[in-house]
Amino acid sequence: MGKDYYNILGVDRGASKEEIKRAFKKLAKKYHPDINKEEGAAERFKEINEAASVLLDEEKRRQYDQFGSDAFKHGGFGAGPDFSGFDFSDFGFEGFQDIFESFFGGGRRRGSSYKERGRNIRVDLDVTLEDVARGVERELVLRKNVACHDCNGEGGTSPRVCNVCRGEGFVHDTRRTPFGLFQTTTPCRACHGEGKAWKNICATCRGSGVVSRKEHITVKIPAGIDSETQLRLAGKGDAGPRGAPPGDLFVAVHVQEHPYFKRRGQDIVLEVPVNVTTAVLGGELTVPTLDGEAKLKIPQGTQPGTVLRMRGKGLPSLRGSGKGDQLVVVDVEIPKHVTKKQRKLLEEFEKEQTPPHVKFFERLKKTFQ
Repeated sequence: MGKDYYNILGVDRGASKEEIKRAFKKLAKKYHPDINKEEGAAERFKEINEAASVLLDEEKRRQYDQFGSDAFKHGGFGAGPDFSGFDFSDFGFEGFQDIFESFFGGGRRRGSSYKERGRNIRVDLDVTLEDVARGVERELVLRKNVACHDCNGEGGTSPRVCNVCRGEGFVHDTRRTPFGLFQTTTPCRACHGEGKAWKNICATCRGSGVVSRKEHITVKIPAGIDSETQLRLAGKGDAGPRGAPPGDLFVAVHVQEHPYFKRRGQDIVLEVPVNVTTAVLGGELTVPTLDGEAKLKIPQGTQPGTVLRMRGKGLPSLRGSGKGDQLVVVDVEIPKHVTKKQRKLLEEFEKEQTPPHVKFFERLKKTFQ
């Protein structure tokens, strides 16, 4: 059964040449075997190129529309879907190599080298709520790859042009397939994509340009930071091989739970026990805050569960716009045991009080009258 080149590229049979070009570029980037390592990607890439080589050639497309893909089997009509006959200049590229460079090389020019940057490192860091309130600096001790001092991270001395890739940093492999010529472009293994080799390999790093070493890194934790925030320290990851750029260090900040304080955005919540006398008569308490102890006025007749606000005693904003508040939840403590004298005083107090249930029933009566 013949292949449906239009379906392979995801275009309609009446698609214009520009639409086919766009479809080809998008799919070629997605399925190039040097980028996509999934099973079947290479075969899919071959099909995409085969379809584009036919549909972007007016004569081949006319033959395909009339006879299908069988027209190109066994040299039919004297022209198979050969990538060497595919006019890539219509894309603004000189050839398949330039397509690869444009898609995957970040604007790499011919003769320039490819350098793989160092590995990113991720670490976890626990901080306290007090640290979040003030901001803090922490020192991390990491074992990581750093540039070799003996060769300045180059991997050797007396550089010369790599005789495998001839200084390009990439090698091109062209193979003849049933569909025509197929070319792949990959970083040169001999020079690790740099385009140069060393006459004298560094004995310390064995040509890698990096050595493993413990390093002390200071991390600034900003005041007001949220838990699970990830800080990025650019260039603090592993050093890149043979002078390549370093990776980054990512610090995942975890704010530990406090035994007393609870965080609610920029506000801090604290439950404070208050005795019955202070709740009834009012008074002043010394309560802890993240900045130290502070005085808190308890209004007369404070009920259980009342929330009192201590302004400016919460956490600072990460953007520097003021601070939150400390919310104090009053927990009125009812004594489980009383002395005889206390009982007598409470009974005297009760005699002078209008029972709350009486007031309640009086209001209820008026509602139904």
